[in-house]
Order: sequence, then structure tokens, then C-alpha cells
Amino acid sequence: MSGKRIAFRNALLLDPATDLEVRGGLLVENGRIADVGSRLFNDAEPADPEVIDCKGLVLAPGLIDMRVFTGEPGSEHRETLESASRAAAAGGVTTIVVMPNTDPVIDEPSLVDFIHRRAAATASVRVVPMAALTRHLAGETMTEIGLLTEAGAVAFTDGDRTIANARVLRRALAYASTFGALVVGHAEDPDLSAGASMTEGEYAMRLGIAAAPTAAEAIIVERDIRLVELTGARYHFGQISCRASLDAVAAAKQRGLPITCSVSAHHLALNELDVGSYRTFMKVKPPLRSEADRAAMVEGVASGIVDVIVSSHDPQAADTKRQPFAQAAFGAVGLETLLPIALTLHHEGRASLLHVLKALTASPARILNLNGGRLAKGAPADLVLFDPDVPFVVDPAELHSRARNTPFEGRKFQGRARMTFVGGECVFDRGKEKKS
Repeated sequence: MSGKRIAFRNALLLDPATDLEVRGGLLVENGRIADVGSRLFNDAEPADPEVIDCKGLVLAPGLIDMRVFTGEPGSEHRETLESASRAAAAGGVTTIVVMPNTDPVIDEPSLVDFIHRRAAATASVRVVPMAALTRHLAGETMTEIGLLTEAGAVAFTDGDRTIANARVLRRALAYASTFGALVVGHAEDPDLSAGASMTEGEYAMRLGIAAAPTAAEAIIVERDIRLVELTGARYHFGQISCRASLDAVAAAKQRGLPITCSVSAHHLALNELDVGSYRTFMKVKPPLRSEADRAAMVEGVASGIVDVIVSSHDPQAADTKRQPFAQAAFGAVGLETLLPIALTLHHEGRASLLHVLKALTASPARILNLNGGRLAKGAPADLVLFDPDVPFVVDPAELHSRARNTPFEGRKFQGRARMTFVGGECVFDRGKEKKS
């Protein structure tokens, strides 16, 4: 945390937590926001603070990414906390929520503590872990939710694995509810989707690729909603990707159930046709859906039924992706394309800039009970300065992740982070990067 004073001026301040949208400035002191508002537009504060002229660009809370897979511990060749944090900073993400799918699995308090300590020593952004909901992600025995919460786990999940046994999940939800803990689920029936690499339909049939129906997702969504109804536990769907799931979540929210959900950026920007001629970098979990389902996800974000947009950052080594489609690993990197993809909804007129940013800042902070995601006096000075209109082309060679498996190579976007600050410290400056 920085002890120096920084005055940001000439900025478009956007704070989705309070619906603030005003030309103004912001003062940082001792790593926290000391003042914010229109009166600071041009006037630097006394005591000779560092002054940053934002030149009319957007100054907003740093992004909070609720779904990030890394390789540490166990598969550091794919991604470390340090390399993931570099990619996050370059994407304007100031907090990454890491999944427990590591080796060993994050299912013990000592391993939650390890993530905190390792991140403090190596990462340039905030790193908060989710812990496993079941031991070894096996879906059989629930973990010690109380002890893991005390150790610093912000939620409980088996990551990209579904708990197939409804009795186990019901018990885990009931236990979690006694602590007010958040459970994050993966909606994909493991039997219906076994061996599948694409979503079922005409295109998968033409390519000759084993596929699973969208019902594989919707069935689990419906089941888990019923279990939430039984237990009253706070529940978040880590990703939904089809119209049937969206409708089920909308109905559950209407009934007042404590349910929220995310969509991944690549399910907002891509559909099944992007697989093209067996492009394995498009192989993700859940698989890319039809154009109708992609449009439904955009609609879900715009309507507010979908609470959060996540990167679902899942780095894979080149040798696991350069395989026949059926054998290739699932996953795509996404920390640096999260903001540009989300901004596409604004540029297409589907949602306001404030609404889009809410799904990246205030909403994940609220769901996870994090002290961030807002521009308010006393809040951590976790900030992103970005140009919403600057055009650029995605070049894998310029990515900061240790892996390069982006499905957006050569894709044109509009809008990206210029500078990123964590606790008042500048952790990324695109201008300096270009000069060096």
C-alpha cells in the first residue's frame, strides 16, 4: 500500500455502486480514497501530491474477476499467481478470485493461507481464494467450511466440476448456510456431457465432434435452484451460457431466492461457429453455444439477470491445446480481454457504461462481501483508468499471461486499460510499457 498522495484530475468518474457519473477528480492518501467528486476536476490538493492528468478518460473502481484458474500450486508452467496478476493488471483487474482446482487442491486452511502468503509475496494485484466445497474436488465429502472461512476463503466451489450427488450438495448447502457462506456451483451434468467437446447441434454434427445438449447445463441449474429452496443457502452459478439457464435463474430471483450468476466474457463474444475448422483455442467449458444463446447472455447482462461478467481465465500449455479437438484441453486465457469484451455491450448500445462496469466491480464485491468495487472515501484505492474508445487488435505475443491460448487472436476491440492502481500503487502503465 502506497503512503504517498496522488491527485487524479480531469477524469470521467464512474462508480456503479452509487451511480456516480461526473467529470471530476479523486485524491488518494495512504492507499485509500481520501476524496472524490466534481470539485477536484482541475484543482490539485495541497501538500504537493503527485498529479495525474486523466485527460478526460474514465476513472473507475478496479475490476474484480470472480473466476480465475491458475497453475499455482502444482502446475506453475501454465500460470503462477505472479504471472496471472501481471495479466490482471494489464486488463484493469485489481482483484482476482482464484479457483481451488490446483495440485494440491485448496481444501485445507493451510492451503488457503499459502495462497494468501504467496500472493502477498509475488502478486501485484489482490488475490483472494475460493476453497473447495468437497475434499479433493471428488464430490463426496464436504470440506470444513467454518475453518476455511476463518482462514480467508471467500466462497466454496469445486470449480469446473459439478457435484453430481444431490444429497452431498444439499448437506453442503445446509452447512454453508449456517455460516452465511457463499457456494459457487458449476452447472453441467457430468453424464450427459461426458466425452463432449461442443454443444449439440447441426454444426457439431457436421464437424463430427462429440457434443452435449444445453439441457446438460439447464438440468443442473434447475436442480441446484431446488436445493437452494430447501436449504436457504447463498448460491452463485459460476457460469451460465444458454437461454434455458437464464430463464430458470430469472424465475428463481423472482421468487426471492438468494441466487446470483455469472457469464464468461467468451460466451458474450463467441458462438459455436467460431470453432471453425477445429480451432482448439475455442474449446472451453461450458462449450460455446448457438448464436441465439449468445444473444440471450447479452440480454441477461443488459437486464441485470446476469449479475457478473467473468474472464473464466484458464491458461493451458501449448502442447495441451495443439491436439486433435477431442483430445485438446478445455480453457482460454481472458484476463486482458475481459474489459474490452464487456465494453462491446456499451458500444453496441445494449447497456450503459455504468451498467457494464457494475457487472465487473460493484456486483462481484457485493456477492463476495469484498471491501472494494467502489469510489468512496475510505475505500481501497484500487482503480483503473481506461479509454473506452481506443481501438486495438489482440496480439497473443503481447499478452502478459504465461499462456497464450486466447480465442481472440487478431480480433478488433474498442477500449482497454491505460493505468491500473492497487492500494494507490501503479501496477500497470500502458504508456510506459510502450516506451520500454
